[in-house]
Amino acid sequence: MSGRQSGSFLDNDSTLRRHIVKLEGMEGFGKALVVAGVALAVVGALLWSGFGKGWLGRLPGDIHIERGSWGFFFPVVTCILISIVLTILLNIFRR
Repeated sequence: MSGRQSGSFLDNDSTLRRHIVKLEGMEGFGKALVVAGVALAVVGALLWSGFGKGWLGRLPGDIHIERGSWGFFFPVVTCILISIVLTILLNIFRR
């Protein structure tokens, strides 16, 4: 016998590689969570400071209907703009 225990993750190289890949995947996931958290904090700080107060949500194409005491607001163009910016940023960070 070789002295290794049967069933341990060191039995063969392929099993060891699978465990290493799992750890690398979790490290990448952790990094992604940190980047997402920092980005969310930066966006939150910008919005809290008043960035975009005059134009964000009031772009041409945003739907705003008021009838008496009832109102409906849906920022279509603002959502599209935010989607485009986030898509570009995520594609930059993915590479």
